[in-house]
Amino acid sequence: MIQFDFGRPVEVERLQGMRDVLRHRGPDGEGVWIDGPVGFAHRRLAIVDIVGGAQPMTSSDGAACITYNGEIYNHPELKAELEAAGHRYRTRSDTETILHVYKDSGEACVHRLRGMFAFGLWDRSKQKLLLARDRLGIKPLYYAVTDRELLFASEIKAILAAGLRPELNEGILPEFLATGFVSGPETFFRGIRKLLPGRTLTWSREQGLRERRYWQPPQSAQQNGQSLKTQSTELRARLCDAVRSHLMSDVSLGVFLSGGIDSTGLAGLMASMVKEPIKTFSVGFPDREGNELSYARLAARSIKSDHHEVTVTPEQFFRSLPRLIWHEDEPIAFPSSVPLYFVSALAREHVKVVLTGEGADELFCGYNRYRLTAWNQRLGQAYSRVVPRFARNTVSRTIGGLPWSARRYLGRTFLALSPDPRSIFFENFAVFGERAQQGLLVNRAILRSRDPFAELLACYEGVSGGILDRMTHTDLQTYLVELLMKQDQMSMAASVESRVPFLDHEFVEHVIGLPAESKLRGWQTKFILREALRDVVPVEILTRRKMGFPVPIGRWLRGSFGGIVDEFVTGPRAAERKLLQAEFVRRLAHEHRSGHSEHGARLWLLTNLEIWHRIFLDGEDEEAVMTPFTSHAAAA
Repeated sequence: MIQFDFGRPVEVERLQGMRDVLRHRGPDGEGVWIDGPVGFAHRRLAIVDIVGGAQPMTSSDGAACITYNGEIYNHPELKAELEAAGHRYRTRSDTETILHVYKDSGEACVHRLRGMFAFGLWDRSKQKLLLARDRLGIKPLYYAVTDRELLFASEIKAILAAGLRPELNEGILPEFLATGFVSGPETFFRGIRKLLPGRTLTWSREQGLRERRYWQPPQSAQQNGQSLKTQSTELRARLCDAVRSHLMSDVSLGVFLSGGIDSTGLAGLMASMVKEPIKTFSVGFPDREGNELSYARLAARSIKSDHHEVTVTPEQFFRSLPRLIWHEDEPIAFPSSVPLYFVSALAREHVKVVLTGEGADELFCGYNRYRLTAWNQRLGQAYSRVVPRFARNTVSRTIGGLPWSARRYLGRTFLALSPDPRSIFFENFAVFGERAQQGLLVNRAILRSRDPFAELLACYEGVSGGILDRMTHTDLQTYLVELLMKQDQMSMAASVESRVPFLDHEFVEHVIGLPAESKLRGWQTKFILREALRDVVPVEILTRRKMGFPVPIGRWLRGSFGGIVDEFVTGPRAAERKLLQAEFVRRLAHEHRSGHSEHGARLWLLTNLEIWHRIFLDGEDEEAVMTPFTSHAAAA
């Protein structure tokens, strides 16, 4: 924190309170540094230079101090360069490397760092604060500016621990209800913001606050004359380089193994780089619908890993939800956050660091929605040229009147959608589209002032190239940032650091330069990645259908856990908040329970929204929120 009144020193107890609410992020050590109106606090998960890397860390001349979360993977190379230039190290820590690079380059130090990071650095000589976040947003950084101070932390709960009163930022609801996340700098809490990826934020008395963007994904290549074999060979070499760099550690590492191409490929490459069998970790459900463990076991056998599994029951899943919402600071939009926590807790029994396959879907067109959207656009353009407008309108109206079982499919095709990106990409895959929100929200005026897709469309329109390039660019800067927050918060909740080799920024820049047809060929997603990993990944996994970590939420909420919907969606406490139309949500619940429609994703989102209110705004004990409902379901 930094107080704008330089005559008033930082209160150490307040700073310690902010620090200690993040004990789960750093159980190995703690530290506080205060210099008059400036205070840094740190909880440490010791991974590199376990003895000498304590934080906050000051430079050797005392001119700067840093508190930092992350890993700088080119630390060994930078250290050699800096020492050759006359810098003297007191530790083996990459934290010290940032201080040395800052001394040489100032704010531009971020350009030389290859890795994941979020840090605050106080320059005593310039009386200037520098906040920085890595290029892809792998590590989170939140901040709040009041009339008296600037507060920053890795999680929102630490800022709240400084004494800020939590209030719902109602303006973010349209985007959250549409997409499940907030892609811009705002958060669920009024007055608390996130520093977006690839940005720095500085403060000084002379210039105040200044935000700069130092990196953004490059424009996609329009042409690439290399053969597919040449492309896949180079891709393999670059991925190996990224994986090797991510093994930098003084503690043991493992891999989250889902049984998909991405994690299996990482595990296979890692296994070839180390002497001992690597440790792999997988999670599943008792339900066949949400169980990929057989593929994970196949992958583990193929690389002869030391494999570990955990199975999460529905009772465990729901009972943990309030606590995990507290950890994530937001309603949990993606049910996969929950099993991610359980596999992280399993991994913590064996390792401190895991590699994950996050980011490959956005880079290599891995999501089904990419190919469906490209298909819709291509056929929709032909359809518009051949079929007169009045006939197209008639078809669209007819589809709108069909039973839900038919409408749920036809209504998402070019027959019912216009070919613009808002319709076929953003609105088409929304949880609650704009029309649904008109019926859902009590305060409909929000929709007139807040476009749910404004941030997404700005990213989409800001990129040249074809529809696949623009979709993946958009997700890389919005949707992926939310997934990375989930990855960080859920693994750190179990005191585990997760690393994402696919998001090494040099690897990302290379992949973006590959032509779209090398990534999506016909109906085959991740085409070039499959080619590059063909000798590493078993053929059964290379050719399997993507599942995307399915969680059978819809069926659970229709069955013995239906009481959760009664309490958190249609119950009186939710209605008293005056956010959602009671009749609308009752109809959703009825249609879902009767099997008339599938609203599992919608009811999940609204359940999480209400639990978030109870924990953060009502101050309810998160351990007690769900107990009556999970106990009843277990007994039933």
